[in-house]
Amino acid sequence: MESTNKGLIVITGASSGIGAATAKLFSDNGFPLLLLGRRVKKMEALNLPNTLIKKVDVTNYDAFKSAIAEAESQFGLTEAIVNNAGMMLLGDIAIQDPMEWKKMFDVNIMGVLNGMQIVLPQMRERKGGTIINISSIAGRKTFGNHAAYCGTKFGVHAITENAREEAAADNVRMVTIAPGAVETELLSHTSNQEIKDGYEAWKKEMGNILKAEDIANAIWYAFNQPQGVNVREIVLAATKQQQ
Repeated sequence: MESTNKGLIVITGASSGIGAATAKLFSDNGFPLLLLGRRVKKMEALNLPNTLIKKVDVTNYDAFKSAIAEAESQFGLTEAIVNNAGMMLLGDIAIQDPMEWKKMFDVNIMGVLNGMQIVLPQMRERKGGTIINISSIAGRKTFGNHAAYCGTKFGVHAITENAREEAAADNVRMVTIAPGAVETELLSHTSNQEIKDGYEAWKKEMGNILKAEDIANAIWYAFNQPQGVNVREIVLAATKQQQ
């Protein structure tokens, strides 16, 4: 692998959707990458240079930390992490399987906290770096059948903002990206077919919803500001999305 003078970019949930689109954009701009996800072949199919690919569950702290250490040994310290891995299991909490709640909180909250803690000490020590957490409009307002999912995403908003306050004096940036409906595989996790059908009908009513590349561009915009500028939150949705 070639050496590069640009810092390492770590992206979780990189096998498809927002993660894959973000990986392509940063790679096109010359950054070395650590891509983490469940589906190694899909990440390999991106065929990006200066890239380390690891099958890592973000809820496994030790595996997550080990992968970042390996990538940093090749490419240098992490310049930014994009905590993108997430699960959306929609359901009515009166009848939803509690294991679905646990899966979401483990990935959407614990996975984000793990990624933040692994890279934050070195960022604070060197007085620089960026942590970008992918939340949702469902982290700012509620939607039907989203109660537990909204809980995780409201959590991402709060965690990111609180940690930003704590790291601000050390010149470390924290960014929350809050997309509306995006054309990704996220909905496929939901087990209730009626809810999935309703969500798909809602997307069709809007016409053109956001593409993964739209979110990648927002991430790039926030990252590409001078280190002294922290774009704290970007909320974006299709123009026709009313909620």
